[in-house]
Amino acid sequence: MISEQYQGIRPAPGYPACPDHTEKYTLFNLLNAEQHTGITLTESLAMYPASSVCGWYFAHPQSQYFGLGKIQQDQVVDYAKRKDKPLEYITRWLQPVID
Repeated sequence: MISEQYQGIRPAPGYPACPDHTEKYTLFNLLNAEQHTGITLTESLAMYPASSVCGWYFAHPQSQYFGLGKIQQDQVVDYAKRKDKPLEYITRWLQPVID
């Protein structure tokens, strides 16, 4: 029904390749998404309306999805430092993938 030539992937915040939902803030700020589309983020970072999608688009035929898997505490600490966010904040959002 839908004929498209696009070949690639669209990994999205909150999914296995990029489990950090807070990256939606990065995308929304970069694109002024709320002003341009009317799509908003809820307190839990769900998008409203619910049919909305966001992600990074990689248009290359050899692109492949992958899962990050579980991460260790040292990785959480390093990630918090690189994002310049409190460890508790990062831990809250990454809890499902912390081993």
